Amino acid sequence: MLDKPDPASSYHDGNGQSDVSLPDDLINELSSESLNFVEDLYTSYLESPSSVSEEWRNYFARFPQKSARKRKPGFGPTFKRHSMFNPPSPVRNEAVDRQTMKIADRQERLDQLIRNYRVRGHILASLDPLGKKRATPAELMPEFYDFSERDYDRVFSTSTFGGPKQRTLREMIQWLKNTYCRSIGAQFMHIDSLRVREWLQTRMESTANFLKFERPEALRILRRLTDAVGFEEFIQKKYVGLKSFSLEGAESLIPLLDLAIEKAGEQGVDEIVFGMAHRGRLNVLTNIMGKKPREIFREYEDSVPEMSVGRGDVKYHLGYSSDWMTESGHNVHLTLCFNPSHLEFVNPVAMGRMRAKQDRWHNIDRTKGMVLLIHGDAAFAGEGVVQESLNLSELRGYRTGGTIHVVVNNQIGFTTDPAQSRSSTYATDVAKMLQIPIFHVNGEDPEAVAQVVRLAMDFRKEFHRDVVIDMYCYRRRGHNEGDEPSFTQPLMYDVIDKRPSVRDSFLQRMLERKSVTEEDADRLQEESVSHLEAELAAARVENYPHKVELPGGIWTGYRGGKELPADQIDTGVPEESLSNLLLKQTELPDGFTPHKKIKRLLQIRKDMAAGERKLDWGTAEALAFASLLTEGYRIRVSGQDAQRGTFSHRHAVLHDVKTGKKYTPLKHLVSGQGTVEIVNSPLSEAGVLGFDYGYSLDCPDGLIIWEAQFGDFVNAAQVIIDQFIVSAEDKWQRYSGMVMLLPHGFEGQGPEHSSARFERFLQLAAESNIQIAVPTTPDQFFHLLRRQVIRKWRKPLIVMTPKSLLRHRDAVSSFSSLTSGSFMKVIGDTSDLNPQKVKRILLCTGKIYYDLNERRRQTERDDVAVVRIEQLYPVPHEDLEAALAPYPEGTPVYWVQEEPENMGAWRFIYCRFKGNLFGRHPLHGVYRPASASPATGSGRSHQFEQEMLINESFRDDS
Repeated sequence: MLDKPDPASSYHDGNGQSDVSLPDDLINELSSESLNFVEDLYTSYLESPSSVSEEWRNYFARFPQKSARKRKPGFGPTFKRHSMFNPPSPVRNEAVDRQTMKIADRQERLDQLIRNYRVRGHILASLDPLGKKRATPAELMPEFYDFSERDYDRVFSTSTFGGPKQRTLREMIQWLKNTYCRSIGAQFMHIDSLRVREWLQTRMESTANFLKFERPEALRILRRLTDAVGFEEFIQKKYVGLKSFSLEGAESLIPLLDLAIEKAGEQGVDEIVFGMAHRGRLNVLTNIMGKKPREIFREYEDSVPEMSVGRGDVKYHLGYSSDWMTESGHNVHLTLCFNPSHLEFVNPVAMGRMRAKQDRWHNIDRTKGMVLLIHGDAAFAGEGVVQESLNLSELRGYRTGGTIHVVVNNQIGFTTDPAQSRSSTYATDVAKMLQIPIFHVNGEDPEAVAQVVRLAMDFRKEFHRDVVIDMYCYRRRGHNEGDEPSFTQPLMYDVIDKRPSVRDSFLQRMLERKSVTEEDADRLQEESVSHLEAELAAARVENYPHKVELPGGIWTGYRGGKELPADQIDTGVPEESLSNLLLKQTELPDGFTPHKKIKRLLQIRKDMAAGERKLDWGTAEALAFASLLTEGYRIRVSGQDAQRGTFSHRHAVLHDVKTGKKYTPLKHLVSGQGTVEIVNSPLSEAGVLGFDYGYSLDCPDGLIIWEAQFGDFVNAAQVIIDQFIVSAEDKWQRYSGMVMLLPHGFEGQGPEHSSARFERFLQLAAESNIQIAVPTTPDQFFHLLRRQVIRKWRKPLIVMTPKSLLRHRDAVSSFSSLTSGSFMKVIGDTSDLNPQKVKRILLCTGKIYYDLNERRRQTERDDVAVVRIEQLYPVPHEDLEAALAPYPEGTPVYWVQEEPENMGAWRFIYCRFKGNLFGRHPLHGVYRPASASPATGSGRSHQFEQEMLINESFRDDS
């Protein structure tokens, strides 16, 4: 085989002329390497024909001339770039051309093989610790490309592959298998970006995707595995039969997290927010988060039941925070989010928390903190919130700089096999929706795990994108410690029962390499057991301190619990300030061309600022936002169509009709103002609400709002509501000032555009856990939003916001009503009727007040009072009693609602007051008949029902 000539030495004379002719032996012995030389000569010829010999000039002169072009390594095959490899007919030297084409063809076939290993090599990777193999795809077999045994020792150009620039086919195939088919399977060829693919190829192919441990690394991993295995075995011995959702079979998660934190510290990450379900959580809490084992053992002992009556959560749902000092001396703060049993719903919560932290740090490039989510394989494939969370990752309003996803792949979901739980090849295939790599790795090969962790962390740092690590392992026990897995997977558990622990198999490999010694292993195990025994003894002392940890840090000064009289604060703003703030929002940059309707809206707001018009709902909201911003508070509003507003009432972000450029007036009020972010969310409820709830957990001093497009759609986020928003304080002592704006009102738009289902919120209301309000006037909404931020009592706020009232002639307010006072929980009758003549009191909330008031005005009924409850929970007993006090005892009260009898607030009100208000007023109800669906789909039927409802409200009982 002819070696490639060196153009810098014997192949050029002193004048740069090639002294190479085209002898027969060269024709016969051309290889892919000499072909590269020919191609280099051709490039030189294109730049300067005189730079090559006459023989080569004559040969190259036959081809159509193209400009010279440098070859770029890593682009793949180069053999057809020049027309010399597709010579015109007839040719002068057919033997050369035939041989050239053979070489080009062989090289192209090799490049196809290389590409298919990059695309499909993961199929052959040894991923499953239980030894399950998959059939070899035809496209990964050399014979598929017509390579025979005589080709195996032929030298090929491998300049497009990492490592040496030339190798035999045999060497190349082995390198491909080492890189893509050993304990790591990589999926990355679905990524569109050439730069990203080449970066990944270079990182993997240059090292054959292998990281060998030296003694310090081996000892560190062994220590982590020893602690992980020892903790699980200790729990099983000391608390027989109690649930722990052990990590056994997947203990490599602990060194994986250890390595990720260490790498994060090296990369300048100051804080990591973790989210994970219950599998292995106790192990992570003690061996990664630093929670003392004695605290976990104490929870197992459960010796003080009176402390948790009606509150708290199971031990494997609890969160924790700590500081980690890396080997490089960098402190990383760790936060493990509290988590319910609803798998994967913590994902957007964790992401929202990190976004809030980054915003508080003004870390615009999203580099100081990161999210690390630990998933189960069945849940990752099965739960839709995973897709919703992945979709948020690259959206401007939700980006956090890339999340590390670790899938603890037990290859089973409770008792369900993968073939029954997903339609895809991998549990992680949903992640291919993103332009990110997915690394599958054998969890029994800690060296491979370490390689993948470093690769994933470096990728995240380089490209600020998500990465998925799919760690194949197994679940040594059943779903929980009382479960018998061999009922449903007898063959699988027959194999598992015979396997040594991950720690033991790793130790054996390290002993064989002499990276560690038996003495090392014994010492580490003894230290681990001694530590756990000491912690257990400490947990069992009689005077063990009982403490309830309340939120501190940025939450210092805020509180939960019950509302106090001191929480009633003045939320007014001077009229001059309001007028200036409103005018400021009507100013546009020079050259900005608004839509003609927006121009008209801005003029209307100028008139409002001058006192010539009353304030509508959208203006009151804008003033609430503006006044809070000038006081330094942060505002974040997200939701579908949040920038404009579903009902075109907000227009917080304006668009130039000529250029499409955006302008947000709220960002340009005064210097030093608070930050405002109005975000149009993706078409998602659970994921986005979870994200914004998470944001609120790390932003106590801000107004954090999620707005539903229609309130009806909030039911798609019910898990976030039930498991986080309404119960987090009771379960985990975690506060939130989250605001949910839910458009609500029966206006003939059908069953899915009428009800925000606030009966569900009322049913969930207890222990002052949330606030539920239905404001009916713009000034009420103004004070409600300001109250939510200014006072220190932190509770989620659910607001039933209007639709038709956004432009109702009577739903307006004056400037003076915004300048003093605060949100009124109850609004008594505002007419000038004589209370002593009242025969009927109509008690209501929301939009129907305007229908009732209009009918009273039309019929001139001065014997009917209309009272509004603006806050349904916490129930404003004192305010309601005061509003009813002027009316004679025995005057009947009728609760009037648009909703069917089994919906809305009727049953809540009736159960609270047992049919009689304060022992003075009999309580009755007016409502639509109980129904399985909120509303009719017929506009005319709606009007008919509404007329009947109003008629019944004013029925004369005399």
